[in-house]
Amino acid sequence: MREYRSKMMYKPIKFTPPQFLALIFICLVTLGGLLLKLPFATEKEISWIDAFFISTSAATVTGLAPIDVGSTFTLFGEIVIMLLIQIGGIGVMAFAVLVVIMLGKKIGMKQRLLMQEALNQPSLGGVIRLVRNLFIFVFIMELLGVIFLVAKWVPEMGWTKGLYYSLFHTIAAFNNAGFALWPDNLSRFVGDPIVNLVITTLIMTGGLGFTVVFDLYYQRRFKKLSLHSKVMLVSTLIVNVLAILAIFVFEYSNPNTLGKLSASEKIWAAYFQGITPRTAGFNTIDIASLQQPTLMLMLLLMFVGAGSTSTGGGIKLTTFIVIVFAVINFIKGKEEIIIFNRTIRNQILFRALAILSISILFIFIATMLLTFTEDAGLMPILFEVVSAFGTVGLSMNFTPHLSSLGKIIIIFIMFLGKMGPLTLVYSISKPEKTKVRYPDGELFTG
Repeated sequence: MREYRSKMMYKPIKFTPPQFLALIFICLVTLGGLLLKLPFATEKEISWIDAFFISTSAATVTGLAPIDVGSTFTLFGEIVIMLLIQIGGIGVMAFAVLVVIMLGKKIGMKQRLLMQEALNQPSLGGVIRLVRNLFIFVFIMELLGVIFLVAKWVPEMGWTKGLYYSLFHTIAAFNNAGFALWPDNLSRFVGDPIVNLVITTLIMTGGLGFTVVFDLYYQRRFKKLSLHSKVMLVSTLIVNVLAILAIFVFEYSNPNTLGKLSASEKIWAAYFQGITPRTAGFNTIDIASLQQPTLMLMLLLMFVGAGSTSTGGGIKLTTFIVIVFAVINFIKGKEEIIIFNRTIRNQILFRALAILSISILFIFIATMLLTFTEDAGLMPILFEVVSAFGTVGLSMNFTPHLSSLGKIIIIFIMFLGKMGPLTLVYSISKPEKTKVRYPDGELFTG
């Protein structure tokens, strides 16, 4: 009897992959918050809520900040933020697997299942090879980013500061985190071709998704690419071009944004701000001064987000495309979703609809709560919530004015956006599968 009680008392807790990923991510945020609260991490004392807000924002590669990062944190604090961005962008499990590989140990089935969940892969096959290639690719891209930015900033700032600023902003850009060490973000470089091209290239590369990049490297021909890669490449091009053109038209005469810039600066500003809303929160113009149509467009771009297995957030571009094609095909009277001559399974559509519905629900609840806790209009609040959910980091200068309760709500939404709505739901629920088939029923809709 005693042995039975002993076994019951010390029965190990078993976590599902989503639960384990959520747990280690909470541990990462907690560790980051504790480090940022250390006296030598800041130039001036910050509150505990601000420390954990910045830690969450960095680990979720968002970029929202209630305080100015560049003037508040010491070199140690900024390095902590940079490491949180790097680990959060690539993934905690990816770093853990890299350490195991370097130690020469075998990767067990449990670790492979966690990596499959973390990288959103459909199967276990090739997961470890993907991790190896992932780190090689990250190293090459960030090295190139640093080299190009060094060529720009070292002559202006000197070797030490120029190299450090190049490294910080390269890591932030590639991992789609909108942190900058200047109080005006990157507004001072609004017409600078090097900064605009390097930052946006890093953002787009990180936002495409690692599977797409590796597919391009191995196949090298559009016809041989996977359906996912084809959809991501074509839809990214279309969305980016439309966003750039729309922002250029909407803001052309706005004296607070593009209206005060020269012709070339207008083009660069529209280009930069058309790229960043889907993935990273860098800005070269004042977001709070944008026209209402531009803000509405950015809300949609932030909500849609980047690609699967990327460093960005949102419901993901492929999710949005599946739903759009489902609506179009329904209107046309077609029973199946066809994309690039391939039929999309109903299970994928159901998953896309679940992601969309849960995301809208959480955004609605968070926005409604913030209307009670904050003294602000609906647009700044909604913009903040969607930016946090999409792990974007753009703000209508509203983040510094959040109350303590408001910061907690935004912290949760950033966490939700990084983990993904379905992952979070799976971590607190037990999906049930049944083979029972019930008779068809009829419901009137529309």
